[in-house]
Amino acid sequence: EVQLVESGGGLVQAGGSLRLSCAVSGFTFDDYAISWFRQAPGKERKGISCTRNGDGIIHYTESAKGRFTISSDYAKNTVYLQMNSLKPEDSAVYYCAAGQASAGGCYRTTYWGQGTQVTVSS
Repeated sequence: EVQLVESGGGLVQAGGSLRLSCAVSGFTFDDYAISWFRQAPGKERKGISCTRNGDGIIHYTESAKGRFTISSDYAKNTVYLQMNSLKPEDSAVYYCAAGQASAGGCYRTTYWGQGTQVTVSS
């Protein structure tokens, strides 16, 4: 059974940092694309970063470039999202998602985690 469990969200002041974790199980790390999405109240869920460990592909959307870093720990089967220089507009529920890399693309969304809340105060 595929499972994605996020953690690491919380309340932080503007300019601060948080590291989100997505612990995955039920599939081989290299065979899947794993991504981070976020959804603010009243807005659609949007992808912000993804990684395909099997072929070394990493992507960031404009909202994440320069401030966020995605990384993977094979020993812990965990994907991280390091978020620096946080802004109030980064406040959202952050989700990780996964899907088979063989299907193409990076923002695969076959499986979802439960989400973790990030709130950035001004």
